[in-house]
Amino acid sequence: MTTKERTYTDAEIAEQLKALPGWYYEDGWIRRQYKTDGWLTTLALVNTIGFLAEAAYHHPDLTVTWAKVWVKLQTHSAGGITDKDWELARKIEEAVLWKPQGGALEGTPNKWVRGGDPK
Repeated sequence: MTTKERTYTDAEIAEQLKALPGWYYEDGWIRRQYKTDGWLTTLALVNTIGFLAEAAYHHPDLTVTWAKVWVKLQTHSAGGITDKDWELARKIEEAVLWKPQGGALEGTPNKWVRGGDPK
């Protein structure tokens, strides 16, 4: 028999969100909007999120437009937010907002990917 994963309470979710600026909780999901500088960067962002999700075997819902991507995470099998959601949210945030901080890599001069408004 499989044990159901522990889900976080609303208070615990609010506390966890403090460590993930830009993420918010709505309708049972943790969510984040990312803005890009256009369609090609949007596709790169979607593919990056898709790669991370498949590697984690935990898949978010995505909404995609020309220069925006919305990410929604929830563990369906548990009926709420679990450690899987927090771990994947942190990994997505780390990967998609990464920019070189000096060294040999200059970084793109474009706006690239940046956090959007929380809603």
